[in-house]
Amino acid sequence: MPLADVWEDLAAAQDDAFRLLEGGRLRPTQLRDLHFKAAVLSFLMAKGSNDMGDPKTAMMQARAALACAADAEHPGLMALANGLKSLIAYWADRPEDAVHFARQGGAHASAGRGTVGLWMLGLEGRAAALLGDTETVNAVARAADEQRDRVVPDDLDALGGLLTYPAAKQLYYTVEAEVLLGRGDDRLSAEAARAVREFSDSGSAHWAFGDLAGAQCNHALTHLYAGELEGAAAAIRPVLDLPVNQRNNGIVVSAARVRRALSKGTLGDAAVARELREEIAQYGSGRLALPRG
Repeated sequence: MPLADVWEDLAAAQDDAFRLLEGGRLRPTQLRDLHFKAAVLSFLMAKGSNDMGDPKTAMMQARAALACAADAEHPGLMALANGLKSLIAYWADRPEDAVHFARQGGAHASAGRGTVGLWMLGLEGRAAALLGDTETVNAVARAADEQRDRVVPDDLDALGGLLTYPAAKQLYYTVEAEVLLGRGDDRLSAEAARAVREFSDSGSAHWAFGDLAGAQCNHALTHLYAGELEGAAAAIRPVLDLPVNQRNNGIVVSAARVRRALSKGTLGDAAVARELREEIAQYGSGRLALPRG
């Protein structure tokens, strides 16, 4: 769902949780449970703020989520909060910070067997790719493949949504890391196409329009690296046709990567490339998921 459809209810729920925490009338078991809920709500508020292109507010919310997760004594949720800090830094083009936060989250996740540890590896790999660190990208991809076979779903996976990391999302992250390294051979193009297919069923439990759009942008980049302009144009067309209220910050940044790639090499002189560059340049000029503030 577009963020605007849920934002008001989400913010009200977070306010309710903190009001109850501040009331000081809870038994110890209730207090831990409420800190867990406040952590999840703050996590979602942080993700929403990031979708709006407001990394400063997003980071403050993520830090609130981390503090509440610590009070709930829940290592997995602490890992998730650190992972979100990594995600925020990644989309804000701060890859060094993104790697650091992903590794912090990995340390919290090390005792568990849910998918949160896999998310930390995926986050670290994508951020390392922005730094051109091929060795780390390859190492975390191998580790993630091995760890996937040992996953035992936990309470966070049972909640689902942004609190779980399905195999489809792992594929999307792995492809993105390789694309950011400039790879675009036939194998990676096929993997990018598979990532798009994995997110194409809107009835699937792990479907998300943002992940689908990111996978489509990655597929477009593999086409461009192979010199296939028409294939790239077809791959990114569904992203460019998204309604304005779904054009969150991550999607806008992903589309901008395609625009930069369209300016390189001999393809940049083609009429189709010029038209796409102009269209993508206007893509994020309207409001993002919600107006700032």
